[in-house]
Amino acid sequence: MKCFRWHPEARVVGDDRSLRAALAVPGRAFRIGGVGPQPVGAGVFETLTSGSSGTPRRILRSMESWTRSFAVNAGLFGIGPGLRVAVLGDLVHSLALYGALEGLHLGAEVVLLGGVRPDRQVLALAGVAVIYATPAQLRLLVEAGWQASGLILLGGSKLDAGLRAALAGAEVREFYGAAEASFITLAGPDAPAESVGAAYPGVEIDLRDGQIWVRSPYLFQGYAGADAGGAIWDHDWLSVGEMGRIAGGYLYLSGRAGRMVTVADQNVFPEEIESFIAGLPGVARVAVLPRPDALRGAVMVAVVQGDPATEAALLAACRQRLGALVAPKAVIWREEWPVLASGKTDLVRLAREVGV
Repeated sequence: MKCFRWHPEARVVGDDRSLRAALAVPGRAFRIGGVGPQPVGAGVFETLTSGSSGTPRRILRSMESWTRSFAVNAGLFGIGPGLRVAVLGDLVHSLALYGALEGLHLGAEVVLLGGVRPDRQVLALAGVAVIYATPAQLRLLVEAGWQASGLILLGGSKLDAGLRAALAGAEVREFYGAAEASFITLAGPDAPAESVGAAYPGVEIDLRDGQIWVRSPYLFQGYAGADAGGAIWDHDWLSVGEMGRIAGGYLYLSGRAGRMVTVADQNVFPEEIESFIAGLPGVARVAVLPRPDALRGAVMVAVVQGDPATEAALLAACRQRLGALVAPKAVIWREEWPVLASGKTDLVRLAREVGV
């Protein structure tokens, strides 16, 4: 059993009280944030999902399921003593907690920036070599005037073309994973931009009727509490309901099976449409939602934050790229954008507020 440790050369910049409490007794079970009883036992802990499909779920996993990838990332990215690592999110969420614990375990200096205003995050990133962040968090940094630099380890959702261009000054390593599965793929510098990379070291990927299944030493043990969760097991293989395809050894995501919409007998993944629109001029944020339609069953509507003057060009580009059937039939422009604590779009609230 390999437990988390506080490396003697590690230090923290920011409020480290929750981390010190979690690691006070080596190997003791813990959870930062969330509701319900704390986990018990040795060598296990709980973290939380992002809550994009509702209330954040409690994830129970062994400490070794993360420390194994700490060792991999130390070799891939040189994380260790003398290196400054920043995490932009709150430690209640899996990605931020992972980045912080990895840095402490390997002896880095960890800069905690969860809950800090983006303009102040920009100042705090001076001298930071590695950043763990989501696209939503990086977008706020760019809007605050940040000039991207260093190594960015990016997860949580697919990187769109517009944000990729804004991060041109940094080395971006995009990975695909989930709170339940941890790392699944990692995109190197030669990976096609539309892909999420090839299998992360130690991970096996299997596609079954388009559904992504993984087997690795990084998988969780199960959901904690009464929530049955959305992941499914087949012996030692796990799926979180994502759909995709593999070409040339690279994985391409279509979207979540739970968000798939049938439009005139054609399966449509809103995430694919969102990824395309996000790279268009004048778009800051986008979510694509289904609206009931008597003829087709549903049509797609794009909810966008950005420049309304670009609407005609946006719709035309969608029709040309996606086809008339799949392209959004309307655009709803928003100034306010509801987000979850993880920084992801609150799709449930957004759909309710725009009435679709």
